[in-house]
Amino acid sequence: MYGQAAANQPVTLSLYDLSEDHVPFETLEEAFGPSSLGILLVKDLPLNFPQLREKVLSYASYLADLPPDILDSLSSPNAKYLVGWSHGKETLKDGHFDTLKGSYYVNCAFYQDPSLQNAPADDFPHFPEYTAPNIWPPEAILPGFQDAVADICTLIIDTTALVARACDRYASAHIEDYQKGYLERVVKTSLTTKARLLHYFPPSSVSSNGSSHDDERMNDGDQEEDSWCATHVDHGCLTGLTSALYIDESSLHHAHSSPLPPLSTLPSSPDPEAGLYICSRTGYTTKVNIPAGCLAFQTGEALEVITKGKFRAVPHFVKGPRADAKGSIRVARNTLAVFTQPNLEEVVDREKGTTFAQFARGVMERHT
Repeated sequence: MYGQAAANQPVTLSLYDLSEDHVPFETLEEAFGPSSLGILLVKDLPLNFPQLREKVLSYASYLADLPPDILDSLSSPNAKYLVGWSHGKETLKDGHFDTLKGSYYVNCAFYQDPSLQNAPADDFPHFPEYTAPNIWPPEAILPGFQDAVADICTLIIDTTALVARACDRYASAHIEDYQKGYLERVVKTSLTTKARLLHYFPPSSVSSNGSSHDDERMNDGDQEEDSWCATHVDHGCLTGLTSALYIDESSLHHAHSSPLPPLSTLPSSPDPEAGLYICSRTGYTTKVNIPAGCLAFQTGEALEVITKGKFRAVPHFVKGPRADAKGSIRVARNTLAVFTQPNLEEVVDREKGTTFAQFARGVMERHT
């Protein structure tokens, strides 16, 4: 069922109210409660956010346009392609490899210390997904990429910590034996927080290596709902998500220069039905539009386990636009998700003694 009622619209809070702890429990219940969408929007972000968002999301198109040999050098098979560039390595549906989007994964340990590029490997030598160091494109290829990504991830994690603090206040009052300040501590001290810069290829597009990013799911008249990203839940605690930036890649120049020229952006998807959809807790599927000046926050599987189901993970998917019949525009969708999650040794299920490393391993084995 598709929900259109006002009750199915996301709750929006100002950054100021979060900073000052002016968030009523009723508001959190509207955002994350049993009859909610499970998503919260935060507005009135720092003044540098709009420019930083557009800069970082534009990099996703430039990344995906790099020659295959360079993309290979930015990939990490040892880390199961969960560090650096990844394309066509993930299985999300019916055993098919996901070729409709490319991802650039970044470990956010630098949030704790700028010199850190990964979680410590001492106690987890066989977990390179988190312990392998970041791979950054050379400055000559993507000038300013590393600094811009670090800046926006830091801004998102700072905001996530405020959302976490509000959740902690609610959880302490409503969940028996909840550890006071748990979620805020996880967000602020985690060395495993992971960012994912996403590039959804234009329908019927062909990458720089000549392979098509179109398949039978994108054919006119036979397009599945979750054509760009299959229905799934995030496996961390809280996910911070930017609104999508839609780019007409017919303006993309294959010869990169420094500084990189701005790309032609669209105010919204040319297909009004395309975008992010949430499967609500009441059985409705709702399209969610995140304003460009806001961040969205969703709950993940680890938080569901930690809170014994009080905060449930949010199933969601992305529906791609139909290809332009004339081929005059090639619209890509770029976005950034930051998954805040516990450190690898942290116990997330007290009854079973399950650590986050064990929990995350099980999730990754399902999808890689």
